[in-house]
Amino acid sequence: MGLRRRNFFRSAAGAVAGALGLGWAGRADAQHSHGAAPSKGRMRTTPAGRAIPVTTLDLPKLPWQMDGGVKVFRLVAEVVRTEFVPGQAFDLWGYNGSCPGPTIEVTEGDRVRVLFENRLPEPTTVHWHGIELPISMDGVPAISQPLVRPGERFTYEFTLRQNGTFFYHTHMAMQEMMGALGFFIIHPREAYRPVVHRDFGIVLQEWAVLPGNTVPDTSSLEFNWFTFNGKAGPAVTPMLVKLGERVRIRLINIGMDHHPIHLHGVQFSVTGTESGRIPDALWYRQNTVLVGVGQARDIEFDAVYPGDWMLHCHLPHHMMNHLVPTAGPMSHGTHAPGTPLVAPSPHAPHRGGGVGRTPGLPQDMWMPMDAQVAKPETYGLPAEWSAALGGMATLVRVLPPERYEEIMQRIKDGGATPRPAAPAPGSPASGGGHRH
Repeated sequence: MGLRRRNFFRSAAGAVAGALGLGWAGRADAQHSHGAAPSKGRMRTTPAGRAIPVTTLDLPKLPWQMDGGVKVFRLVAEVVRTEFVPGQAFDLWGYNGSCPGPTIEVTEGDRVRVLFENRLPEPTTVHWHGIELPISMDGVPAISQPLVRPGERFTYEFTLRQNGTFFYHTHMAMQEMMGALGFFIIHPREAYRPVVHRDFGIVLQEWAVLPGNTVPDTSSLEFNWFTFNGKAGPAVTPMLVKLGERVRIRLINIGMDHHPIHLHGVQFSVTGTESGRIPDALWYRQNTVLVGVGQARDIEFDAVYPGDWMLHCHLPHHMMNHLVPTAGPMSHGTHAPGTPLVAPSPHAPHRGGGVGRTPGLPQDMWMPMDAQVAKPETYGLPAEWSAALGGMATLVRVLPPERYEEIMQRIKDGGATPRPAAPAPGSPASGGGHRH
C-alpha cells in the first residue's frame, strides 16, 4: 500500500475534525507578560507552576484550537515580503505571512495536529527538527511522505514526548536558504530549575542578495545580510529585562554558517541543545557560544548588572548590513610614495569619507538611523546608538524597575506587541496525512 493510501486511511479521524471548521485562538505575549489565567490558545499551568511563554521578538506566535484532546495548528507555506531594515524589502519564503515562520509553542505530552498547506510555487514538505515521531510524520519527501505540491495540503499529527528548543523547516535544501523555518518550543510538564523570569527566542539566518534584487541567491556562499528573527541590526527589537531577573535566550541556526554568539556584561551557562535540557552538573560559565548549523543552544544568566548590553555574532562580517562599511584601500586612491601620511583630525566627525590620505582608511562607516528604527523598546538609548548595531546584533537592556515599568507602559500605549499570525483565509481543515 503506497504512502498516499496509508496516510488516507490513517487520517479518517482528522478529516472528520477538519469538516468541523476549526477556528483560531491564541495571542502573542508581550515582553513583560508572564502569562494570564489559562485559556484556549495559551500555555497551561502545571503542578510545578505556570509555564513562562517564550518571547520571539519581531515574530508572531502560531495560534491553535483544541479539538478534543488535540491542539490543532494551521501552517501555510507562502512567499513573504519583508524588510530587514527600514527601506530594504525582500521577497522570501516563510509561513503564515512571516519569515521566519511563526513560533509554535506547546507542552510535553500534548498531541498536536498541523494542517499544512503549500502556497509556494514548487513542492515542499515540513520536517520537525529533533522531534521524535513516527516516520510517516518526519517530513522527508519520497522517503517518509509524498511531496506536497503547490495548492495541496498534508496533515501532520504526533504526540510530544520530549521538551526543549526545537524547530520546523522545509526539507528542500534551497528552500531553507529562502527562509522557510521557525521555532517549535516544547515546554516541560514541570518548569526547569532554576525558574527564569524572561524566556526569549532568536532565529539566526544569513542571506545572499545581489544588488538590484529582492530574492536571495540560494546557490551563493557569499552572504551580505545577517538577521535575528528576520531583522538586521539596528532594526532588531531589544530584549527588555528587569534588574535581578533570571533570563533564558534560545538560539537556533539552520543556515550555512556557524555563529559565535557573544553577550556583553555577564557570564552565562549553556543549559540546552537541540536535543533538550543539559544536566546542570555539565553547565559552566562562558560568554560566547558557537551555534552550529542545525543546532539549538539555550543560554541562561542572572541579569545582575544594569546597562544596555550587546548580544551579537562575533564574526566581523556578520555585524554588517549589505557589507556597507567601506574597505579602506578600495575606497580611495593609493598613497603616493614620498608624501606624508595624513591622519584625520581626532575631533572631526567620522562618517566614512574625507579622512585624509592614511592608507587603509576609512574602514567603518558610522551610519546612525535612530529615528528610522525607533520604537518603545529603544526609548532612553543614547544618541547614535543605532550606528553601533548591524547584522546579527541587538541589545539585552537590563533596566532598573522604574525604567522598566516606564518602557512597558510605552509599549502598552503604543501597541508594540507583535500580533499572532493571521489565519490563512480559505484554508480548510484537512484530514491527517492526506494530500488534496
